[in-house]
Amino acid sequence: MDIRHDQAATATRSRLEHYGFEGIFSSAPDRGWSGLSAQLCGTVRKGVIPWRTPQSDIRICVDTRGNESLVTRRAPGVESRIIARRGTVWLSPPGLQEGSVDIAEDMSGILHIYLPLSHFSPGNSDINIDPAAVRALSYESAFEDPLLAEIGCAIASELQAETSVGSLLIEGLASSLAARLIQKCIRASSGKSIVSFASGALDRRRLQRVLDYIEANLEGDLTLDLMASIACLSRYHFARAFKQAVGHPPHRYVSAKRLDRAKALLVQGERSLADIALALSFSDQASFTRAFRQATGRAPGQYRREFGSRQHDSSPADIRQALPMLA
Repeated sequence: MDIRHDQAATATRSRLEHYGFEGIFSSAPDRGWSGLSAQLCGTVRKGVIPWRTPQSDIRICVDTRGNESLVTRRAPGVESRIIARRGTVWLSPPGLQEGSVDIAEDMSGILHIYLPLSHFSPGNSDINIDPAAVRALSYESAFEDPLLAEIGCAIASELQAETSVGSLLIEGLASSLAARLIQKCIRASSGKSIVSFASGALDRRRLQRVLDYIEANLEGDLTLDLMASIACLSRYHFARAFKQAVGHPPHRYVSAKRLDRAKALLVQGERSLADIALALSFSDQASFTRAFRQATGRAPGQYRREFGSRQHDSSPADIRQALPMLA
């Protein structure tokens, strides 16, 4: 986790609360996310709000609810108005210091995402792009984008209900978000495409190395960067190649395997629920209990009582059952 970025997110949360944002779910400080930070605001009070963007981040706001409120944004030489709907996206380029937003009616479910510029650095993905183009992102026009809306909703869902693969999911979503912004919003001054993607597949030998690594580290730190390095691919290329090879993105596969491990540990009965929760990357027992109940229909303690005398065997059905945890 980037401590400086996490501290910046905490400071941003304080500013949001000061200016009328209420009921905030935040990625800082205890989620351990890398790739981006985010805040989900339960309520945004009507009025004029100062608008700032850190030098190191692109700020993306997504209406995850559909508010039907007039939103007016202003910056030096810029004024734009839009009726906010579900999926409405606002971009603010890095380093914006003199902006403001005028909200006509109270709003809810507004997600604030801070995407580091490092995502656009050479070597971090299969994306070749002029860094100056990223810094020139327009503040003027809000727009609606179904894919960005779904990425935003997935981030908001993870903020509200933690899962065992939350940090892994967010890494993948951050890469997808960066790629979508490039595809959707950034054009070279010459009018030529500034995006190029590497091609290739995840062969059986590299895939097996990755699967073996996942199996050996279900109770450890599984990140997209580590798995991609084992496959000798960039993070973005690895996520696409893994899904093509396995049929599910990395976070869903890991979620299924961790659910299977949780069942086995519960059946063995030697470890406390709190210990199992922490081992499988939940921040606390309550989050583990909610996710386990959602996936199986039973609380962990109930599952232990019902199946503690049996041996738990892995099966394809277990993996299929786990997928809704992060669908």
